[in-house]
Amino acid sequence: MRKAFTLIELLIVMAVIAILIGIAIPSFRGMQEEAKKAKAGGDLRVLKLAVEAYNANNGVYPALLASVEGSSVVQTLPKDPFTDSSNYRYSLSSNGRYYIIYSVGPNNTTTASISDSGVVTVGDSSQIGTTNGTPPNSNWK
Repeated sequence: MRKAFTLIELLIVMAVIAILIGIAIPSFRGMQEEAKKAKAGGDLRVLKLAVEAYNANNGVYPALLASVEGSSVVQTLPKDPFTDSSNYRYSLSSNGRYYIIYSVGPNNTTTASISDSGVVTVGDSSQIGTTNGTPPNSNWK
């Protein structure tokens, strides 16, 4: 009758655990990115609502996203989950009729613009954003 594991049995158990960890870590990282995308999508919907409420109250879109802070819709501006230290980006077309609010996305791309006709141009297709113009891809609403 044996009372202990052999060295081979312990090594096999450790190898199985290492394989399971190797499988779990990449899928966990993928879940983290999906969670950041979902958070950004929710934040952007709220910010779009705040910008539209500002327009309804003032007759113009705000020149700065900070103008909607402290409103009944947004008390404090949320941070972009892909940077954790900066706010979402905001741009207004030069004629003041169209705007974009966007996250840098998983590739940390900080460029996006909107023309006077409402056409959005992005620096990277992984960026997530919202606009009252023409969305560039399915990441934009």
